[in-house]
Amino acid sequence: RTFVPAVDTFEQGGELLLVADVPGAKADAIDIRYEEGELKIHAPIAARNRGRNFLHQEYDVGHYARSFRIGKMFDPSRIEAAYADGVLTLRLPKFEAVKPRKIAVRSNA
Repeated sequence: RTFVPAVDTFEQGGELLLVADVPGAKADAIDIRYEEGELKIHAPIAARNRGRNFLHQEYDVGHYARSFRIGKMFDPSRIEAAYADGVLTLRLPKFEAVKPRKIAVRSNA
């Protein structure tokens, strides 16, 4: 079964932050890839409490999967990921050339 994680994205300084809810995932099993302007997240969810005779069970086994077309303005060598309390946070720094900047105006007078 495939779950689609809830995700918030926002800009902060010269980077894009992406915050995804992936409860039940293990940090070392989360797979994040950035190829040709597309960011892909995959996080398997393992079964828990195997061998029990459940009276009611809502927890399901499967994986989280989500992809984003984000273009090529981010430096893939500087993408960072952190995972804590079921929340995955990705920091995607922009290339220096695409960051907004103020242009100074010189006067010849």
